[in-house]
Amino acid sequence: MQRFMESEGLARDRRFKRTTSQNRLLQSLPDDVNEIVRIFELVASKIRERVAGTALEAVYDDLGPAFQFLTASGGRQAKGERSPLQLRMQLHGIFVGEVQALEAAGRTLWDFPDAPWEFNKDMARQCWDEARHVQTFEKLIGHADGEVGEFPETTFLFDAACNDDPVLRLTGVNRCLEGLACDAFRSLIDYGKGIGDDIIAQAVDFVLADELTHVRFGSEWVKEFTHGDAERKASAREFQRETERSFSFGSQRELAREERLEAGFTDEELDEIESLSADAPRRETLLRAAEILRDRHRARKAGEEVAPL
Repeated sequence: MQRFMESEGLARDRRFKRTTSQNRLLQSLPDDVNEIVRIFELVASKIRERVAGTALEAVYDDLGPAFQFLTASGGRQAKGERSPLQLRMQLHGIFVGEVQALEAAGRTLWDFPDAPWEFNKDMARQCWDEARHVQTFEKLIGHADGEVGEFPETTFLFDAACNDDPVLRLTGVNRCLEGLACDAFRSLIDYGKGIGDDIIAQAVDFVLADELTHVRFGSEWVKEFTHGDAERKASAREFQRETERSFSFGSQRELAREERLEAGFTDEELDEIESLSADAPRRETLLRAAEILRDRHRARKAGEEVAPL
């Protein structure tokens, strides 16, 4: 079996539509309304192609290329409320993330045959957990009246698991992306409690307990693999900054600090993650740009003349 497989090799059934991630585009956005409008109109046709054949096709046709800023789920702005679409989008995004996390942990077992037995044991435990999470979120999608495959799948999580250095793989997947999951799950648990949905609150709480273990695996093994190697440790820290920065757009990060500290993060690391949002476009900027893009998109659909930017 091939080692160090790329995400293009992942198998899916016909329900799934895979698309490229927009994280690089979002990372490059300035805190400037007019420039964001210009950029999104340039790539509008590509965004429309990504969502074709999914539940987001109708959302795009109504709201235009920056629809994601008008339908965002998670983070501070949606902690206490979500529309049915927002909830289904979030649950589906977590579901495909759990599928990729299972695949990533399994690949890590295979890709590093000389790793310590204890490391392999931890990765096998993670596979077991991720398989259970896939089942949990598939049922939660049904609970929210959604369907598997109704939204596009991006492969950013598995892409982070393609690094041929186990230190960077653990940093990207276990510390950054599993840490991000802790933040999202804490928000989702609070949402479930807030609306009296004990199924969501309890199911996600069970999953969060596992995620803390997975982040702790990353924290402990990165420390073990970089012991006495200052250069490798610095490389892992820089890779962590870059990965965290890619998810800090829109000032939407609200860290589950208590959970992350329990899983091996330090206060210094968490302060740094929170500060990354300061370099990203403000949420207000993104929303205003999205509103302008929506209005221009609707005007074109109505056959009205739209002034050039």
